[in-house]
Amino acid sequence: MAKIRKTLQVRKERAILVAAILKSKGGDDLAELTALAESAGAVVVDRFQQKLRFRNPATYIGKGKAQELAGRAKRFAADVVIFDNNLSPSQIQELEEIVAVKVLDRSELILDIFATRAQTRQAKLQVELAQLEYTYPRLTRMWSHLDTVAGAGGATAAGSVGAIGTRGPGEKQLEIDRRLASKRITELKRELALIDDRKLREIDSRRGSFKLCLVGYTNAGKSTLLNALTDAGVFVEDRLFATLDTRTRQWSPRKGVEVLISDTVGFVRDLPHQLVASFKATLEEAVNADLLLHVIDVANPEVLSQIESVDQVLAEIGCGGKTTVKVLNKADVIQSIDRLEMLQTIFPDAVTVSAKTGIGLERLGQIVCDRVQGGELRVCVHARLSDGRLQAFLHAHGRILQETYLDSSVRIEALVGHNQLAALQRLQPEEIEIR
Repeated sequence: MAKIRKTLQVRKERAILVAAILKSKGGDDLAELTALAESAGAVVVDRFQQKLRFRNPATYIGKGKAQELAGRAKRFAADVVIFDNNLSPSQIQELEEIVAVKVLDRSELILDIFATRAQTRQAKLQVELAQLEYTYPRLTRMWSHLDTVAGAGGATAAGSVGAIGTRGPGEKQLEIDRRLASKRITELKRELALIDDRKLREIDSRRGSFKLCLVGYTNAGKSTLLNALTDAGVFVEDRLFATLDTRTRQWSPRKGVEVLISDTVGFVRDLPHQLVASFKATLEEAVNADLLLHVIDVANPEVLSQIESVDQVLAEIGCGGKTTVKVLNKADVIQSIDRLEMLQTIFPDAVTVSAKTGIGLERLGQIVCDRVQGGELRVCVHARLSDGRLQAFLHAHGRILQETYLDSSVRIEALVGHNQLAALQRLQPEEIEIR
């Protein structure tokens, strides 16, 4: 009698990771690709690295190395080979014929992870568009059955094969798929354009507020920092691309100072340009921010290359020259004090924090306040007792030092931000003295 299965297990794909490194570019220990593969649900069974003088146009790594890779795939019973490089459609096709298992490049792997992480309708549409734009030029290699769906003439028996819209002069399955993909891409772009418009109107409605945006490499701790500053309750997990959707919350780093702070999707090295384009609405928060907080994982040995990757993506979306404060996060778990000191030397204006324990968050709040207010001024204001708007403004946006009530007026000494002085003057106090 057969045993009854009490659990349902989905077999994870066994993956071999490949890094082909040009000699002029230095090494790669495949640590990040391992994390990406595991995030996608793969079990890494082998790692394969090769130094290249130049890229082979047919197989990227050369036919001999491809055959060696085929032997490894057979020995380790691999289901998939994942390259830490971006391959052309023809290279993937050639490699699959030699290795005899599925071959993925870095972009396809990242797109797959994004697909599993997408929760909201907007994120799902964005990922679907990116996947289709990546897949469209690769449809040729995805179809071995390029036989015609319809024959040479619609009146013949062969010509009558297929549904309405597919009969004709020898149309192939590839052509049908390309037309369907092109139609779906157009639909997705139209739908996302509407989302972009709504997003821009939403951002425009915050014009009177000071806007912060958290940017950084994936898993640098942006969502943890947002939760620490605002009690936002955003999902946090120690994995790559844990969140794909933007969250905006109000933060008051000090009495009288209120800002809007947004979290964005994490960046990664060689982020597929299809994702950057399709996530335009999500990244619009960074484009329209008054100040960027670049969150950096100081515990990561590849921290400098991660900073460079983030800077490249910011430049690509039009944020290259935007005012940015670097936030050196995870100070509580860093094992190399030398690395932290090096970063503090390279970026002397950076603030060191731990979003998890709260270290340095008060200092970060002070820096943000200085940016919002433009430095503090001490003012002495005389106002009519009946002028409630002016008194409310000072209590809401300043720090009251002394308040003296006279017969029909009030004298208030307070600290206000330099950037708030114009708004205070527009309220037309009886007298204002700046000290």
